[in-house]
Amino acid sequence: MAPVRSTQARRRFLAGMGALAVVGRAGTGIAQPAASIDPTQPFTRPPSDLNLVLAVDCSRSVDAGEYRLQAEGYAAAFRNERVRRAILTGREKRIAVSMTHWAGARRQHVAVGWTLLDRPAALDAFAARLAGQPRLTEDDATALGSAIDHARGVLAECPFASLRNVIDVSGDGSNNQGRLAHYARDAAVATGISINGLPILTDEPNLDTIYRREVIGGPGSFLVPVRRYADFAAAIAHKLVREIA
Repeated sequence: MAPVRSTQARRRFLAGMGALAVVGRAGTGIAQPAASIDPTQPFTRPPSDLNLVLAVDCSRSVDAGEYRLQAEGYAAAFRNERVRRAILTGREKRIAVSMTHWAGARRQHVAVGWTLLDRPAALDAFAARLAGQPRLTEDDATALGSAIDHARGVLAECPFASLRNVIDVSGDGSNNQGRLAHYARDAAVATGISINGLPILTDEPNLDTIYRREVIGGPGSFLVPVRRYADFAAAIAHKLVREIA
């Protein structure tokens, strides 16, 4: 399913779905009109089992080859059968995911807008998008606090409703610019967000200690240290299954 961006675009999208969409009856070839949406009623966001922001470190400590391993690792994770089964067998049988790229305090971008993953074809398309996603920012600085603040804003604009809202921060360096990470973490947790960490230990072997102290927080939060970029895909798959479950 294509990413859904602005509030106005979401309303047009949902109205169009209500007026025009047809839903096939399971096990038959019969199509029937979908329920219409009453424009006089308050806007209600469709539910998902999890709203997840993947916040990806694109600072210059991540070279071109390492960035490519990250992109391919995320794509491989969403092709992983355990991950797909976890997504498609939850209560709502779908999750919503967005990806951000971050570096310095003023270098945060939405790389992939909110996308509903609710069927194998949507997962295939999302994985292909992640594999081919170009790098949107590059900077010498590493602003973990700014990355968390930006991801919190992205979650606030999510067009889907979930009881679980998670920011997943991956990176290979500690904070060296902008707002201190633990202040941003505390502000996010105060709104009901959980933050999980994927510290990559190639440059800073003790980065997992820093992530545990300054980055992760909220209900059920955890981190999965990655010792080599080559291990990134397996670590992401493990983390996603744990988050979704």
